[in-house]
Amino acid sequence: MAILNFGGIDEQVVTREEFPLSKAREILKDETIAVIGYGVQGPGQAQNLRDNGFNVIVGQRKPGSSWDKAVADGWVPGQNLFEIEEALAKGTIIMYLLSDAAQIDLWPTVKKHLSSGKALYFSHGFGITYKERTGIIPPSDVDVFLAAPKGSGTSLRRLFLEGKGLNSSYAVFQDATGRANERCIAIGIGIGSGYLFETTFQKEVFSDLTGERGVLMGALAGIMEAQYSVLRSNGHSPSEAFNETVEELTESLIKLVGENGMDWMYANCSTTAQRGALDWKGPFREAVLPVFKELYAKVATGEEAQRSIDTNSQPDYRVKLEAELAEIHNSEMWQAGQTVRSLRPGK
Repeated sequence: MAILNFGGIDEQVVTREEFPLSKAREILKDETIAVIGYGVQGPGQAQNLRDNGFNVIVGQRKPGSSWDKAVADGWVPGQNLFEIEEALAKGTIIMYLLSDAAQIDLWPTVKKHLSSGKALYFSHGFGITYKERTGIIPPSDVDVFLAAPKGSGTSLRRLFLEGKGLNSSYAVFQDATGRANERCIAIGIGIGSGYLFETTFQKEVFSDLTGERGVLMGALAGIMEAQYSVLRSNGHSPSEAFNETVEELTESLIKLVGENGMDWMYANCSTTAQRGALDWKGPFREAVLPVFKELYAKVATGEEAQRSIDTNSQPDYRVKLEAELAEIHNSEMWQAGQTVRSLRPGK
C-alpha cells in the first residue's frame, strides 16, 4: 500500500501504480463477474470492467428499459447478457448493484446461488450494515466485500472514457477464501477507481447516507433554495438570483475547489469576496453543525435506513417520487435554471 499524508495524518491507500490493471486481470483471470442490476452503478462498472479486459456478464430482468439499455450498450443476449437467475448461476463474483430496496426483494434468489467460494460484492454498505432490517445475511463460506465509487455510475464511466478515475472506498466484511482482499482490490481497480481507501461496511454507509442528505444533495439544495428566496424577496430578478446562487457555483467556483482546494479558490477571487467568505463561513458552520449532528445520529441508529426501506418498498413509490421531483422541477428557481442552461454558449 501507498502512504498518503493528509495534513499531517498518514493514511494507507491503494493506487494504480502499485496495483496495476495487469495485476488485477491476473487475480481475476478465472472469475466470471456477474453484474446484477443495470440501473445507477451497474452500467458504468460493467462497461469499465468489460473494456478493461475482464470476463463480465450482466443479469437483468427481461423485458424492460434496463434490459434494452444493456443491449444498446453492447451486451449480447445469450452471450454476456442473461436473465438474473442464469447470470447468478454463471457468476463466481456476484456484483449486487440493485437499489437497496430491490436488494431486499431479490435476496432469497441471490442467496440460493451463493455456493461455497463465490464472492458477493456491493457498492454500498446498506444491506449488510442494516442486516437485521434487510435480512441480507450471506452464507459463511463466501467472500463479502465492497468497492464504493465516490460518485455516480455515470461519472465513473465518463471519467473512465476520459482516461481518468473516480476515487473509491473498499472494505472486506467476510473473508471465507483467504482471497477476499485481493479480489476486492482487483475489482476496485477494474471498475476504474482513481485510488482506493480502506473503510468498513458500517463506515461506508454512515458516511454515504450523511453525505447524500448533507453537503452533496440535501444541504446543497436547501441552501440554494434559501439564498434564491432571499434574493427574490428583495427584488432581484430570477436570472440574477439563479446566476448568483447556482450558475456561478456550478460553472466556476466548485470547479476551482475541485482543482486545487477551497483556499486556492478563495485566493483566485476578489478581495471583497475573500473577506466576505472568511467572515461568514463560521456563522454558517455553527448554524448547520447541529443539523449534521442530528443527521448522523439518525443514520447511526438506523432511523434513516428504515425510512428508506419503508418508503422505497411502497408499491406507489415511483409515482410519489415523480411528484416530488416534479415539484422541484417546476419551482421558479429550477425553471430559471432551465432557461439559463439553454442560453449557455454551445447549447
